Amino acid sequence: MAEVAMAEPQRTSPERAEPQRKDGSSLARLKRRADFLRVAGVRRKWVTPGVMLQVANAQPDAQQAGPDGTTIQIGFTASRKVGNAVVRNRAIRRLKAVVDEVMPLYAKPGLDYVLIARRDTATRPYALLVEDLKLALRKTGALRADAPRTEGEAS
Repeated sequence: MAEVAMAEPQRTSPERAEPQRKDGSSLARLKRRADFLRVAGVRRKWVTPGVMLQVANAQPDAQQAGPDGTTIQIGFTASRKVGNAVVRNRAIRRLKAVVDEVMPLYAKPGLDYVLIARRDTATRPYALLVEDLKLALRKTGALRADAPRTEGEAS
């Protein structure tokens, strides 16, 4: 009998694929402490009940090339004030879900963003977290000019 080599099915990594923006660029994660400190040092932030957003111009050498020349880089953090490890992880997972929905349509490219979980992040209704992030983007000047308008927004 001839042995038939069976190809193993390709396994995908458990990591989520990077969401694509409508202009083809993608979202990337900030992971180095130095990047978090740089964004915090700019002191451009807005606090809402569900999230604190910090914004800084991206480093020219750190920008990853996308079709528009930049990739939006986003970092997530939650301090122990948010709760125990289970609560902090839940809060960060919820922030990642909100970012995947909001940032591709509303965030300006060429900026780095850090989202800091707050005590209410893990329990706040999802729709309010989405509105919190949109408000924070608008207040920090990081809202795209061509972002879709929602019903409650003033012109």
